[in-house]
Amino acid sequence: MTTPVTKQGGFIAFVERMGKRIPDPVIIFIYFLVGALVLTALIGGLQFETHGAAGVPVVHEIKNMLARENVIWLFDNALLANWLGFGGGVLGVILIVMLGVGIAEHSGLFNAILKKVSRGLPVNWLPLLLVFIGIMSSIATDAGYLILIPLAGLLYAGLGKNPLIGMAAAFAGVSAGFSANLIPATPIDVIIGVNAKVFAEAQGVPFVNAAGETLTPATMHYYFIFISTFVLAAVGAWVTLKFVAPRLEQKPYTVPTDLQLSDFDVTPAEKRGLRASGIALVLALAAITGLALGPLASFTNAAGQQVTPFLNNIILVITFVFAAVGIAFGVASGKFNSMLDIVRAMVKQMDTMGYILGLTFFCYNFLGVLSYSGLGAYITYLGANALILLGLQQYPVLLLIGFVLVTAIINLFVGGLTSKWMLLGPIFIPMLYIVNPAMTPDLVAAAFRVADSATNIITPMMSYAGIILAFMRKYNPELGFGDMIAMMLPYSLAFLGVWLLLLVGFFSFGIPLGF
Repeated sequence: MTTPVTKQGGFIAFVERMGKRIPDPVIIFIYFLVGALVLTALIGGLQFETHGAAGVPVVHEIKNMLARENVIWLFDNALLANWLGFGGGVLGVILIVMLGVGIAEHSGLFNAILKKVSRGLPVNWLPLLLVFIGIMSSIATDAGYLILIPLAGLLYAGLGKNPLIGMAAAFAGVSAGFSANLIPATPIDVIIGVNAKVFAEAQGVPFVNAAGETLTPATMHYYFIFISTFVLAAVGAWVTLKFVAPRLEQKPYTVPTDLQLSDFDVTPAEKRGLRASGIALVLALAAITGLALGPLASFTNAAGQQVTPFLNNIILVITFVFAAVGIAFGVASGKFNSMLDIVRAMVKQMDTMGYILGLTFFCYNFLGVLSYSGLGAYITYLGANALILLGLQQYPVLLLIGFVLVTAIINLFVGGLTSKWMLLGPIFIPMLYIVNPAMTPDLVAAAFRVADSATNIITPMMSYAGIILAFMRKYNPELGFGDMIAMMLPYSLAFLGVWLLLLVGFFSFGIPLGF
């Protein structure tokens, strides 16, 4: 039987129409690359002046990228310097952390953890814990969407309550709290951090925090996202109890007879795997402690500079932990029967990275052209002057709020954290810093994370929106996108408002965002 689809109008229809008209991000960067080449040919030789170190004027001149010597530069650098080696090998950093996560994910570890934790939740704490677990599930990529949300519906159905209440709370945590977590150096941290460093250094912006300390890309937001995890969990629970549950408790729903809570039971094999992964985690942490106190301990070099090998290699360390617990779980549960199975898990994870390779090829080459030609500095110069003319250089908090709101609106129409960061980061990190040096790269990147997450749950452009709607329609076949977005709107507004206030608080009181 085909489920009838409720036709949406108004704002929801507008978002859907606009979203469908926006090309894929890979195509956008192809257009950007071609457009940048043509634009440099039109304005090549244009000179402009900016302030350099100690206020010394620096004269820039835009290069014509279609001139013979610059075309040769394009071809000579397209593969290595402008892609594989861009930003000191940022692409390799992203790929290596995904290998470790891939082993843990495809061993079945994340799924088993979600089932184990979710089935033991106390009834009175369900909203809070569902949001919290949803936030934490971001490390497990799609497991939160495909396991936690439908399981939350079953848990509420078993209590005789509207299943959509639990599904809404879980959805809010999984998607609107996507950038928060208690675990450092997650793939999101790596993608945001290492690219922020590239964007900053490409235009001479110091990659330091407000105190002038050099930032570690993978952990530069850790204090902020750690606190955010608890704050958002509490906010999500409050929204559920105050707004969502009272409204949905009055709505009719049906429970299909073929849905069984036992479908989400932890199997004996998974129990063995969890025990083994727990032991592996203890051993891995012991090994890491030995590295941190031994070969990778901090030291002062001959130049009197503090060197921190452990922090400099934190991404490899975290990858090692994921791989260790994933292998232990896979072997004990029977998912991995040979080394070849572990290799296949890594290969399967790399299959999902094909799109990232295509996206970064055109994106990084575009960024290389912006930097080499001087066009990026010119765009930053124009944007910064416009903001200064508005007098916003005196109000960094307004700059911060404005950037969050702009990004939140863009997120309604353009899906994908990585693609949006590639679009916005190269422009706003240098631009906002030039307008006011208090807008450091870590602050701008944190503002992006707040905005990108909070509005995920109120746009049909989010990649899992259709899947979540299908899950919810099992209990209400007439539910449409508009109904789902109306259900999630209180979460989105509350998360955006409270999270933004938290960020402003960190900034205003000079609290470091991470280490």
